[in-house]
Amino acid sequence: MLIEHDITDVCVGMYVVEITEPKDTFSLAKPGVLKSERVIEALKRKSVTKLLIDTSKTEVIVEKSEQKISVPKPQPPRKLTPARTDVKANFFNQEIVRARQVFNESKDIQKKLFHNAQHGLPLDMDPVQKITAESTDLIFNNPNALSCVINIRNKDEYLLEHSVSVSVLMTMFAVYKKIDKDIVNQLAIGAFLHDVGKIMIPDRILNKPDKLTDEEFHIMKTHASYSIEIMKSTPGISPLSLEVASLHHEKLNGLGYPFGVPAEKITLYGRMISICDIYDALTSHRCYKQGYAQVKAFSILRALADKNELDKDLVDQFIRCMGVYPVGSVVQLESNRLAIVEGHNPKDPIRPLVRPFYHLKPEHFEAGNKIDLATVTDDLIVKCVRADDFNLNMEQIIEYLAHEG
Repeated sequence: MLIEHDITDVCVGMYVVEITEPKDTFSLAKPGVLKSERVIEALKRKSVTKLLIDTSKTEVIVEKSEQKISVPKPQPPRKLTPARTDVKANFFNQEIVRARQVFNESKDIQKKLFHNAQHGLPLDMDPVQKITAESTDLIFNNPNALSCVINIRNKDEYLLEHSVSVSVLMTMFAVYKKIDKDIVNQLAIGAFLHDVGKIMIPDRILNKPDKLTDEEFHIMKTHASYSIEIMKSTPGISPLSLEVASLHHEKLNGLGYPFGVPAEKITLYGRMISICDIYDALTSHRCYKQGYAQVKAFSILRALADKNELDKDLVDQFIRCMGVYPVGSVVQLESNRLAIVEGHNPKDPIRPLVRPFYHLKPEHFEAGNKIDLATVTDDLIVKCVRADDFNLNMEQIIEYLAHEG
């Protein structure tokens, strides 16, 4: 793998492909392995700051030391990654790790729920209540971590990941709106269970790679009624959790399902979950389509609000909650690099905090410090993109950033 390294990161044995900074000032006689510290020091003296390294060609080299009369005091091993003053330097290898554990545990619980529902068994609510409470606590303490994790999706696990993600989004939205924590927990449970009825839909329809026929879509819509029936027969589910799940496909124009509820009877929480549900569906990979970039999904939500399907004020609040560029989304910069959004600037929402990780010409991963785009004028966002557009995947990106962090 080709990775750009700061000169302070390189060590003996690494295979140098080229000098990347400063460009067009110095060039290698030929690519090769760094044989000694003297070579590295010579590059530093020439003010070389960055090198393109081929990690697949790294060699183990033991340098011969000169014989000395005095025995030098042992030195600690040299660290390959320099310490950074960035307080969020461990975001991808500590906070994200915990958030992913919660997300994956949620998927395992979701899988058991679907199994029980399919076989007419009662749903075990203890693990649901425990994991949604843990997610809520995580979001109250640091919403960015789970926001980032829901952007890491497996194309073959939409059914499981969608319900978990909608629960996370609903919780984030409710926390943003400063709703009481006890209510937030009930909303999270309702969102977690909102699609449990989909397990009753025939697989040929649920996973059909083409557009559904009118008859097939009619069958698909029955999942909402199944979810309501399953939840009603499950002890320990609050009326508020049931309300949220029951209303997630209703529209303000009265043309939603399963009941065609008119706008005046669709509660605040029912309006909120419909936004979260549609947003996650738009940004997720499905068996019949690729997901949209987050900014594109926002524009579709606003179009649906203009058609009186969604609450316009709540859509705008949701966009502000997520940020114009949500944490975990991938953006292309003017410097021809890809970066992942790591934090928001509330006073300047179109200039978030980003961490570059990939250079497009030539294509290679590169180590990059976090950039506060509100403080720079020479490197702004060109557009929001998807990792798939560049034959990358989010797992690969997060693992790289965790290693760099």
